[in-house]
Amino acid sequence: MLMVMIDDATSRTLARFYPAETTAAAFDLFGRWVERYGIPRSVYADRHSIYRDEDHPEKPTQYGRAMKELSVELIAAHSPQAKGRVERMNGTLQDRLVKEMRLRGISSIESGNAFLDAKFLDELNNRYAIKGKRNQDLHRTVEAGIVLEEILCVADERVVGNDWCVRWNNRWLQIDAKHAGLNLPRRKVTVKQRADGARVLLRGGERLTFKELPARPMRAPAKKPVVNNRRWKPAAEHPWKRRNGATDGGGTGVVPRVSRAPAAPTLDLHAEKNRKAG
Repeated sequence: MLMVMIDDATSRTLARFYPAETTAAAFDLFGRWVERYGIPRSVYADRHSIYRDEDHPEKPTQYGRAMKELSVELIAAHSPQAKGRVERMNGTLQDRLVKEMRLRGISSIESGNAFLDAKFLDELNNRYAIKGKRNQDLHRTVEAGIVLEEILCVADERVVGNDWCVRWNNRWLQIDAKHAGLNLPRRKVTVKQRADGARVLLRGGERLTFKELPARPMRAPAKKPVVNNRRWKPAAEHPWKRRNGATDGGGTGVVPRVSRAPAAPTLDLHAEKNRKAG
């Protein structure tokens, strides 16, 4: 599968062979373009699922998310004719490139890419590239601090478990205990899978250190709640039933209940005052 990028202003072309048209291949080709020419202002692509989710057009794909992070406008073409320049270049490559590879006995992806990088693309651009109408290149350089490999990759959010583990593609990533101050359980973190296989964990822009576990961590056994339904009865010698060593005379050690005298009646001051006045 040959994937092609072409500059609409100058017809500069970049092409590369891949086993299939996938998100990883699209990321790789765009990254190679940026390394050679810089970050473009916009990308005009077809309506492949790599670039646009037809069922959820409001939700960006992985490619769309990466373009947004790089401030690149992603424009979806509605027909092959809308991408006339790149479609015409595809026709040229299907004729000229195929013949050149056949003459050199090239029949593998690796040798085909080596031929593209070493000779064919330079000759093609030297012959067909033109000068832009504006004497200004609108490509942007990659700003300091931007790690291109961590933008042109698959990224998604995952919820941290109570055991401080994150599940990613049936792998278990154990976050280090030094991040305990972030209170991560049941919170979301961003997991990035780079093209070289490395994984990155982020929480609010902070990089998290972790280790991959060989298997799913074992859950701690649930403790049964302790329920005490026994009725407690104090012993005969309990202070509640004894007071100063006194007994009821029967040797049981139980202090009998003593009825207290009723309180004195409250004096009616108004009635006493009236009586003295009379």
